[in-house]
Amino acid sequence: MLRNRLFEEKAIELFDAGEIPGSAHLSIGQEACTVGACFALRTDDYMVGTHRSHGHPVANNADIRGLMAELLGRITGVNRGKGGSMHLADKKVGSLGETSIVGSGPPVACGAALASKIRKDGKITLVFYGDGAANEGAVHEAMNLATVWKLPVIFALENNGVAVSSLAKNTSNVEDLYVRATGYGMPGEKVDGQDVEAVYEAVNRAAELARSGGGPSLVELKTYRFREHGEGRLFRALANLNYRDQEQHEKWLNERDPIKLYSQKLIKEGCITEEEYEHIRRSEIDRIEDSVRFAKDSPFPDPGEAYTGVFSTPVGH
Repeated sequence: MLRNRLFEEKAIELFDAGEIPGSAHLSIGQEACTVGACFALRTDDYMVGTHRSHGHPVANNADIRGLMAELLGRITGVNRGKGGSMHLADKKVGSLGETSIVGSGPPVACGAALASKIRKDGKITLVFYGDGAANEGAVHEAMNLATVWKLPVIFALENNGVAVSSLAKNTSNVEDLYVRATGYGMPGEKVDGQDVEAVYEAVNRAAELARSGGGPSLVELKTYRFREHGEGRLFRALANLNYRDQEQHEKWLNERDPIKLYSQKLIKEGCITEEEYEHIRRSEIDRIEDSVRFAKDSPFPDPGEAYTGVFSTPVGH
């Protein structure tokens, strides 16, 4: 979780310095969802992310240097500098890709899960999506198809309560979106998305069901996005709309930070000392700084790279 947080805090710094092209959408505050869910996977399972998915490949132990280089558009990036912040993919850790198209992940996840079922390779697919995407037709179609075909897929709904600036309570008549699972005939449960162990246990139960041939599950992770929808002046200006209750916002920041909650729990239970926690934090800072140096020392792609890895039959340029 620290690695996720520090990676994205560095991304803010680089974005503000004009070194990250395009948009950047951060999951600061949602690290327990990311890490808890991904830790329930095997190394050969599949994962599909969203436009807010730096943390998912990080949690899957992707190469930090390659991820940072990708954000900075360098040839050494996991997608050779073409994907950028919103379109990371790394098949080495089962990350099939992320996309800026809201709600597009679940159909892709069903395709991967169907392939696993046909091959009988024992792999499962974990797909993340948000409360905004939960109302997209493609998501409902994917969930219906997954239950009809009993696909080994887990729908991980990261419900941070707001889609850009539209509060979930204004876009759905049910507060708990996991109840929709009943309509498709799949198990569904909600969990405190700020509790990394609770997230792991819930997703692990779904993983065991999927791996045993029991089909899909929906796990709703109740969480909170600490920052605005995206970085940059345009998105940060959304705060002026006061769409979130400021008192509740401060409470989430001060009392519901998943990293503070878990580090305090580990220290209280004697699992680590404060000194050991600080050593871990410093180690991760060094790791992130190393990734930035690596990325900045790497070249940008040659213009001819624009046409490689796009089509199975390369086109001229």
